[in-house]
Amino acid sequence: MISNQILQNTIDGLKGIARMDLCIIDTDGKVMASTFPETEVYVNSALAFVDSPADSQVVQGCQFFKVFDEHQLEYILLAKGDSEDVYMVGKIACFQIQNLLVAYKERFDKDNFVKNLLLDNLLLVDIYNRAKKLHIDTEVRRVVYIVETNREKDGNELEKVRSLFGGKAKDFITAVDEKNIIVVKEVAEEEGYEELNKTAEVILDLFRDGEENEVHIAYGTIVPEIKEVSRSYKEARMALDVGKIFFEERRIIAYSTLGIGRLIYQLPIPLCKMFIKEIFGRKSPDDFDEETITTINKFFENSLNVSETSRQLYIHRNTLVYRLDKLQKSTGLDLRIFEDAITFKIALMVVKYMKYMESMDY
Repeated sequence: MISNQILQNTIDGLKGIARMDLCIIDTDGKVMASTFPETEVYVNSALAFVDSPADSQVVQGCQFFKVFDEHQLEYILLAKGDSEDVYMVGKIACFQIQNLLVAYKERFDKDNFVKNLLLDNLLLVDIYNRAKKLHIDTEVRRVVYIVETNREKDGNELEKVRSLFGGKAKDFITAVDEKNIIVVKEVAEEEGYEELNKTAEVILDLFRDGEENEVHIAYGTIVPEIKEVSRSYKEARMALDVGKIFFEERRIIAYSTLGIGRLIYQLPIPLCKMFIKEIFGRKSPDDFDEETITTINKFFENSLNVSETSRQLYIHRNTLVYRLDKLQKSTGLDLRIFEDAITFKIALMVVKYMKYMESMDY
């Protein structure tokens, strides 16, 4: 259904051109939009006109018109005055509103199609049949973005994103839940992941109002045809979760950059617990003090370089060696040995993943 604001903008524009007052009333007698204040006096006449066999007539000094949507009466349009010019402007207004009804219905149908496509609710044959009816190209490259906003919704986040892609009829912007905005974007042949990231940055800029940290954007891989759009959507969803677990500092995350985090995310929790028990025994990385955790993280950041790590921590090299020896005694892992360092790093990531999944259960 067309919003009242769209109807109001339409008749305001027509009044600005024709210098004529207009009013739209629905079949229940509710005034949807008007360019003049005294509308209630026409409501009863409009309701009586609903049951009239005529498509237009003059009542109370106004031209009354019926606006249909595929033979279903939707609105009564009033044009103030009873001259031939008023009749002509009224017919033009009716034509404009009927075209809006068709356009918004097509948009609604496309929106439903895209939602069902993303959620894998369509059979393969239905995908192609419905895409053909809705004039949606099936053999073009596309990618799915998810824009997650954690703030209290002010109702215009979806419209903000739509305004960015508004002129591009081949891109689809929708929402499958209250939290996430979905963008299904057509990708040109010469465009790659560098261009996709730039698009994500442009979307993020829409929300730079002091609360951009509450916005996360994730996107999947480019797919060559419409039946694979749901795969790009699932990849974007995974990227959103994995990004929160392992890349907290990033506001934009691509599925293709998840690395080992993607593998860990797909591990069953019982297997993770077994792995952690094998590495740490009854201990957990959570049991390490803040000094040890800081030392470990800085050591990894500096690619296991003892000299550089001790310099950045403002400690003597021997102090760092002592801490690493102490850690080796408690865990059996020597972070100066590449294989042990990898095992320890993966273990830390697994613990992070387990804590995140536990938090999602509450």
